[in-house]
Amino acid sequence: MAAASIPASSQPFKLILGSSSVARKHILTEMGLEFEVMTADIDEKSIRRENPDELVTVLAEAKADAIMSRLNISDYQKEGDRPTLLITSDIVVVHEGIIREKPTTKEEARQFLKGYSGSHVSTVGSVVVTNLTIGKRLESLDKAEVYFHDIPDEIIENLVGSSDSVMGISKDLANKLIQDALSA
Repeated sequence: MAAASIPASSQPFKLILGSSSVARKHILTEMGLEFEVMTADIDEKSIRRENPDELVTVLAEAKADAIMSRLNISDYQKEGDRPTLLITSDIVVVHEGIIREKPTTKEEARQFLKGYSGSHVSTVGSVVVTNLTIGKRLESLDKAEVYFHDIPDEIIENLVGSSDSVMGISKDLANKLIQDALSA
């Protein structure tokens, strides 16, 4: 009995998500994209910038560079192959002029949320799409304002531990950069 053939992907490109974020995986899946995951394994805390736009951009670029350094790029430049795109990103929250990255402890997460109660924050996200086939790299920023009502302590306690659910990647920006990276 012959083995069933695996249908070729209808996606006109291969995609590598340069992140282990559950939220980013979920978002790309929601977008209908097929992808493989590679992690950058960089020390993000060693890369610092005072300006949040610069920080998220340099971090997303560093993630792309780290992953690309482990790849044999010529494997992705074969004639006739579907293009391969690498997408990396980073996001920070800015509250009262202070950059806040993903909390490292539950207590830090609680303090962040208590500080946001009755206030607002800005998110600054960077998306970098690198077309490994032609060497083209595109990047852009996405910003949003989030306004909070007063957050009762019991709600804060229920939210802590699921901080990955608010970390993500802009679907519109990712789609735009993917399309632009595919155009020669």
